Amino acid sequence: MKIISTSDAPTPGGHYSQGMEAGAFVFVSGMLPTLTSAGGKSDTFDAQVASALQHCESVLTAAGCGLSDVVQCTAYVVGVDNWPIFNRVYSERFGSHKPARAVIPVPELRHGALIEIQMIAQKPD
Repeated sequence: MKIISTSDAPTPGGHYSQGMEAGAFVFVSGMLPTLTSAGGKSDTFDAQVASALQHCESVLTAAGCGLSDVVQCTAYVVGVDNWPIFNRVYSERFGSHKPARAVIPVPELRHGALIEIQMIAQKPD
């Protein structure tokens, strides 16, 4: 196993790594967005999704992968009404690539974030 770390994604706030490489797979820890205001109140949901996706992509890049290598994604979304917005921003970022995915509505997330995303990717040959 190999720890994946990059200064292009938030420093872990607990006892975990930004990512782990195990065999041919890269596991990206749940990434919150960078919030521009306390509690994220002025951050739009789509901006938060874009930020969290960028953090995931930064960890993937540090591991030698990209979004096209993602095989599974789990997203925790505050408010089921935000699901269509998440789907739009996500599909714009992934294009024609459609990894397996779960979207889980939750009542709240840490620091007032509205989205948390984790991924699993397979390293390219």
